[in-house]
Order: sequence, then structure tokens, then C-alpha cells
Amino acid sequence: QVHLVESGGGLVQAGGSLRLSCAASGSIFSINVMGWYRQAPGKQRELVASITKGGTTNYAESVKGRFTVSRDNAKNTVYLQMNDLKPEDTAVYYCNVEAKTYFNQNWYPNWGQGTQVTVSS
Repeated sequence: QVHLVESGGGLVQAGGSLRLSCAASGSIFSINVMGWYRQAPGKQRELVASITKGGTTNYAESVKGRFTVSRDNAKNTVYLQMNDLKPEDTAVYYCNVEAKTYFNQNWYPNWGQGTQVTVSS
């Protein structure tokens, strides 16, 4: 009922930049928190950054000062601008959108399909 489409991943050299996008569509009644997680090989999925509907942001310590999360509420889209990328940022990045639909009035987390980000040294 909520469909998420991610884009913007790829291969970049250390010090470079990438911008990820995640657009939500479907029978969306309301969206609360939107965010990005990542999972590197052999590691658990971890929160990278999140943003509330009102614009309050939260970042993992490892990305503070380098990554910026933003959203366009009119487009139901969340972005992650990643600057000064490091090899340790290499992972599959997943967007997460907490939403209510017209068929389910409970807040429910929805996951994107994931996009690979690879940073070479």
C-alpha cells in the first residue's frame, strides 16, 4: 500500500559526494518520520539519519557534519546528501518511511528496496 522508490546510489571515490532520494507513493494518509538506514556486509542495519514531519533531524555520530537529511512533504520524498564520503560509508542504503494509509490508521514502517553506495579509497 506504500511503495518506496530509491535512487542515487553508485560508486564514488573517497571525498566525493552522492545524493540519495526516496519517493513514497500509494494510499498514503499521512507520513511521520522519514529516514535512512544502511547495512554493510557482515554488519547489522544501522540508522544513518532521520527527519520528522516538522523538520527535526537526527544523525548517527559517524556521519554528523558530512551528511544532510531533508524532505519535501509535498512530494512525499526524503533525501540524503552525502559529502566527504569515506570507504567505511560503503553499504546498502535503505529508506524508511513511517506512514498511515487510508486502510490502516496505525503508524507502520515501510522499507525501500535498498541502493548500493560504494566508496573507493
